[in-house]
Amino acid sequence: MNLAQAPAANVSESSPPNSIFIPGGTFRMGSDRHYPEEAPSHMVRVDGFWIDRTPVTNRQFKEFVRATGHVTFAEVAPDPKDYPDALPGMIYAGSLTFTPPDHPVDLRDFSQWWTLLKGANWRHPYGRKSNIKSLDDHPVVHVAYSDALAYARWAGKDLPTEAEWEFAARGGLEEAEYAWGDELVPGGVHQANIWQGHFPFENRREDGYERTSPVMTYPPNGYGVFDMIGNVWEWTSDWWAPKHQADAKKACCIPQNPRGGPEQDSHDPSLPLSRIPRKVIKGGSHLCAPNYCRRYRPAARHAEPIDTSTSHLGFRCVTRPGRE
Repeated sequence: MNLAQAPAANVSESSPPNSIFIPGGTFRMGSDRHYPEEAPSHMVRVDGFWIDRTPVTNRQFKEFVRATGHVTFAEVAPDPKDYPDALPGMIYAGSLTFTPPDHPVDLRDFSQWWTLLKGANWRHPYGRKSNIKSLDDHPVVHVAYSDALAYARWAGKDLPTEAEWEFAARGGLEEAEYAWGDELVPGGVHQANIWQGHFPFENRREDGYERTSPVMTYPPNGYGVFDMIGNVWEWTSDWWAPKHQADAKKACCIPQNPRGGPEQDSHDPSLPLSRIPRKVIKGGSHLCAPNYCRRYRPAARHAEPIDTSTSHLGFRCVTRPGRE
């Protein structure tokens, strides 16, 4: 199926602001061709829902903060008791910020390009001296899960499940590699904000952007939804599980509106003392590159601790008609 054949979304006058209706359906979720956590691919059914046309922007998040006085997780110094593994000098208000090296590094060591930067938050995405004055239409970043959920509740919405997010990202294309088809850069035209060059030291910016890009810069998918791939990762409401469940043995038993695994199984086994639960994030970001983190695909997924915010992670919301 190509984009011209993708089913059209039904938009009604009662739609939530800046949202697109995604018709319900059954689809094959996940992939058996890439990273192990995406497998096994399996059939899932979701009901129709509304999804934000774009990730939540700095302009929208500003409105939320002005209305509620919300203080984000990154703006508050953590309690040392919650982080027994942390060095005392690392306990301060801040957020993980991409800081590129100027030479090749070991791609197994993400500390070579991630810095817990003091004073970095949604207002100051690259440290205290930075600001978002010219970034109103860029996705908000440096938001932890609790910040994204607080915004969604204020807006009368929710965060998408992993299945809802992936169904919407596919845009009606059956098992295509990308949200727009099977070619990464069809006809030499970039379809998303990802990394060109050797990550993390060489960014050729062939798509026009070194960091985040304004929402709606690239074409929408078959449902009319923008930026599902690249630009920023997006929170979902599902607890992380290291793999998907296998296909149901009978067609009658296909999971409907699945909600992910249990919280207690989402913890990172390499950090037994912290025990911070993790959520699924989707979509990849402007830091995803062919030579590293090829997660600029609808099936791709990653685990993110709920207390973590970064310079390449945002969110969007959903509304479920007649459902919680």
